[in-house]
Amino acid sequence: MPPTTAPDAAAEGSEAVVDLLGVLAYGELSAFDRLADDARLAPGLAGRAEMSAMAAVEFGHYRLLADRIAGYGVAPEQAMAPFVAALEAYHSLTTPSTWLEAVVKAYVGDGMAGDFFREVATLVDNSTGALIREVLTEAGRAEFAVREVQAAVAESPAVAGRLALWARRLVGEAISQTQHVLADRESLMLLLVEGTGGLTGVPALITRITDRHAERMVELGLDS
Repeated sequence: MPPTTAPDAAAEGSEAVVDLLGVLAYGELSAFDRLADDARLAPGLAGRAEMSAMAAVEFGHYRLLADRIAGYGVAPEQAMAPFVAALEAYHSLTTPSTWLEAVVKAYVGDGMAGDFFREVATLVDNSTGALIREVLTEAGRAEFAVREVQAAVAESPAVAGRLALWARRLVGEAISQTQHVLADRESLMLLLVEGTGGLTGVPALITRITDRHAERMVELGLDS
């Protein structure tokens, strides 16, 4: 599938934009792998099919991003390479052992990452921002996760506490690896700091993301 729009002239050659697309592209590619694997944890075929469909959507998003990166004259694998270690570390530390943990990770963990990228999408050129928002569509993921978790909690209320702890672990690891990425990629750190109006704008951005995380936890019926 071709890119939805061509890169704006002002964005061409921007190290920050290529880095941003690179980390997002690898996130989508690894999400495809992970969701396809996690689908096998489903207790029934319906859940397996739904999560497999999510994986297919993620791969389509990866293709859009890879095409855009190639449009800058950069190989997608080259743009993604600096972010492999951090994202693989996150996934290795948050490998779900149950179906419900996989569902919560797909909704809460990926949702928080999506919120971060939506914030960053407001700091780049219109064309790049539109592409980022396009590839962050959840495609029914919220309804699926809420249905699965609420049904499990209704059947066994003790599940809620364990899943709440799991969600907090996901958030902690996500924050830790994001800090590593920003520390290693000066272009992304400058984009974030300068785009939010300086160091005072970053805490406000983090607050917005954590507020949306709390809303997701409430929707799932879990304590934040």
